[in-house]
Amino acid sequence: MKNSPAVTEAAKIGGSRLISVDAYRGFVMMLMMGEALSFKEVYSKLPGSTFWSILAFNQDHVAWAGCSLHDMIQPSFSFLVGLALPFSIAGRMAKGDKFPALLKHALLRSVILIALGIFLRSMWSKQTYFTFEDTLTQIGLGYTFLFLLGFCGQRIQIIALIVILVGYWAAFAAYTLPGSGFDYATAGVPQNWEHNFTGFAAHWNKNTNLAWAFDRWFLNLFPREAFFTHNNGGYATLSFIPTLGTMIIGLLAGNQLRNGTKPFVLVCRFVITGIGLIAVAALLHFTGIAPIVKRIWTPGWVLFSGGCCFLLLSFFYGVIDAARHKKWPLLLVVIGTNSIAAYVLADGFGSFIRESLYIHLGRNYDMILGDAYSTLIKGALVLAIQWLILFWMYRKKIFIKI
Repeated sequence: MKNSPAVTEAAKIGGSRLISVDAYRGFVMMLMMGEALSFKEVYSKLPGSTFWSILAFNQDHVAWAGCSLHDMIQPSFSFLVGLALPFSIAGRMAKGDKFPALLKHALLRSVILIALGIFLRSMWSKQTYFTFEDTLTQIGLGYTFLFLLGFCGQRIQIIALIVILVGYWAAFAAYTLPGSGFDYATAGVPQNWEHNFTGFAAHWNKNTNLAWAFDRWFLNLFPREAFFTHNNGGYATLSFIPTLGTMIIGLLAGNQLRNGTKPFVLVCRFVITGIGLIAVAALLHFTGIAPIVKRIWTPGWVLFSGGCCFLLLSFFYGVIDAARHKKWPLLLVVIGTNSIAAYVLADGFGSFIRESLYIHLGRNYDMILGDAYSTLIKGALVLAIQWLILFWMYRKKIFIKI
């Protein structure tokens, strides 16, 4: 193991480390790791609390259309992969690596990300659970294409983004909607589900869209415990295509960071870009042309989440690197410099740590503040242990590389 390009090469401009990128990545991973706090469980025991209601809402995905803070985890992670790529390519080429070697590495990274995603989703299952809608597999499926675009000019990158968004939108729009006799129960959706769209926007309804139809064929090509009929959350394999669009938006941001523009000019540019993307996405959503739905990564979602990513980047870059407040974000940087390790710790070993705490501290240790806050106490200890592991790795300069 050695320093990841996303940690070293991707975070340096003129020899100066972009702490803001590490902090933004750490913030995203902290949101994911923070699931251990289970705000939803606390709110269920304190249903009259507005405070816990807000926290619970933002620690979960929205039912279909719209966005919570939790919904920004995957697009931010994808955005940052794209942002890091120009720095990674430049750093490796400066060391003498040639295109064939870089392409081989990109292909290998894609395969590892896909395999790791499937492995983590298969934990505690009776057999390999072939699924391709989680963060790692989605990035893995699109990463090699992103890499190739990294060697193209910005004009080609923008054209590729437009082709992806318009083409994906057109494919969904052309898909035939279910007829009046369609049995919605077979797709796991109530026929009159309150979150269903009507009119033209119905092309982006849960489990009755193009991506759902594709998965009913594709996922059944793999060994499964039972025949695949639908994903309970409405997630889909084909979302990797517009996810590539999100990574391209990050790639465009990375190009801007590398071009030597004055920091505060760049911050203003990021803010304007972010607000512009959100405005366009809102227009498309409220006119019913392209709804904002994270679960199937609609083109409207690509633009909306991309705009939010630009605003988050402008905050971290503006405060930390432009204004040079570089000491306070250590809590986040420790996580952000080892994001893959953080992902594996949170997704693969959280339950192991929780059970270990019960073994060593007793079955009722988390009841110290009462039943309502038991998950909060337990989750806080899990988070603290995970962070200390990452801090130890940070101090020892151990960074997991894919």
